Amino acid sequence: MAIFTHVCVGTNDLDKANKFYTAALGAIGINNLGAFGPTATLYGAQGPEFIVLKPGNGLPSTYANGGTIGFAAPTRAAVREFHAKGLVAGGKDEGQPGPRTFTPTSYAAYLRDPDGNKICAYCFKDGE
Repeated sequence: MAIFTHVCVGTNDLDKANKFYTAALGAIGINNLGAFGPTATLYGAQGPEFIVLKPGNGLPSTYANGGTIGFAAPTRAAVREFHAKGLVAGGKDEGQPGPRTFTPTSYAAYLRDPDGNKICAYCFKDGE
């Protein structure tokens, strides 16, 4: 059983955020599922699991220092594609694709979205 029903990140520019997330997450099989009201967009692989939204309290969106959202990638090539497409779509590099020391097979890449939220894609399969 999953421990989350969904995860949200805030944005100050929904169009810019959607361009980034549609490109980066699409590379690892997570789809833009469309608008959720006028101020949010749903993403998921098997239903809505990730939401990009304008804060409901009307204040500007800010990112969490130390917070990271990790997405599962099916292959190491998908991790590289996630990183490349995210950069082209307005993201900033937070860690080039490559092996990580957490486990012998971990391979990951890190990005900041246009609002500064930190995300990553991980593959734990050995080799390609």
